[in-house]
Amino acid sequence: VQLQASGGGLVQAGGSLRLSCAASGRSFGASVMGWFRQAPGKEREFVAAIGMSGTSLYYFDSVKGRFTISRDYAKNTVYLQMNTLKPEDTAVYYCAAGPSTTIWKSWGQGTLVTVSS
Repeated sequence: VQLQASGGGLVQAGGSLRLSCAASGRSFGASVMGWFRQAPGKEREFVAAIGMSGTSLYYFDSVKGRFTISRDYAKNTVYLQMNTLKPEDTAVYYCAAGPSTTIWKSWGQGTLVTVSS
């Protein structure tokens, strides 16, 4: 599956953004979808994931209650709604797809989120 992420931008602290990741190919429904991020000078870290059925949701502790992951099977798209953004959320955000939450086979190109204080 090929992935195309979009929706990043500059936002003030406390604001919101919604990231989208459009998937091409027939395996969207058979893939776990996830979001990762990489801040300058730091390693890439897991943010959120959603299972194949859309009912299993996983979040990094620091984003629980602020971020929501969802998927639209008709549009082959996964979303990351980010609310109450903080400067420490600043990073390049990547979407990923794979057969499980521990195996990621496809990656999008990344979209930059900058949160100003």
